[in-house]
Amino acid sequence: MFNPSLTQAAAPAMNGFIAARAAMPKAGIAVHERASRKLVETQQLLKERLAPQRRVVHAGDVIYQAGEQFGNLYILNSGFFKIVNLSADGREQVVGLKFRGDWLGFDGIAANHYSCDAVAMDTGEVWVVSYEALLAASLAEPALLQVFHTAMSREIAHDRDSLMSVCTLPADARVADFLRYWAESLAERGMRTDQITLRMTRAEIGNYLGMTLESVSRALSRLARDKVIEFVEKGRRDVQIPDVSALSAFVQRCLAPAPAMLQ
Repeated sequence: MFNPSLTQAAAPAMNGFIAARAAMPKAGIAVHERASRKLVETQQLLKERLAPQRRVVHAGDVIYQAGEQFGNLYILNSGFFKIVNLSADGREQVVGLKFRGDWLGFDGIAANHYSCDAVAMDTGEVWVVSYEALLAASLAEPALLQVFHTAMSREIAHDRDSLMSVCTLPADARVADFLRYWAESLAERGMRTDQITLRMTRAEIGNYLGMTLESVSRALSRLARDKVIEFVEKGRRDVQIPDVSALSAFVQRCLAPAPAMLQ
């Protein structure tokens, strides 16, 4: 749960963390285009070398459940997915979001069973790959092992960034950073970012960010009031983002120290 004193103590480090990420959009569209091309090449390699089983899923479909025996990894070819754990009191906790090109199932490798649920948030396609088949194919095609390690490294890095955001950012900034991550994830996959459809309810977003539904709604309203985002008339899940870098700038403003009071 969010701790205000932790935010103040971690503000200098977090300012550097956000500043580094804020500079990323300024690198230009070329960065996202390279990432998009790399994703296409990677998906093609996996398709040719592994011949995965293709599975079409719909919103609410469970890919695997906590406790289920591990045997497969799942590569996302389209759609949006969430990773869900059960808290100690039995409540569902959203602990991860996955997009095209991400992998599911790494959590099952060590203990030989999955430790969480993976659930589709809309219609999509999952490629099912036997873990044993992947290891065997990697002996003949070292590039597959590199793809596997890259996917794991990317997940570790994102989990670290998410923890940093949740533990140190104030509420409004957490929502802004969440939208920035969603938009940049779409950009890296060659998808439009000026208008996005959130596949989560306000309650689910709050669950993921450690906030109440009311806090999420207030944060979104402030972002809209500050012209950082706009809501499309047809639904409150459809959000226009005129400038993704404005979301990073908003986060930095939230972290800026308050001006000293005159004595």
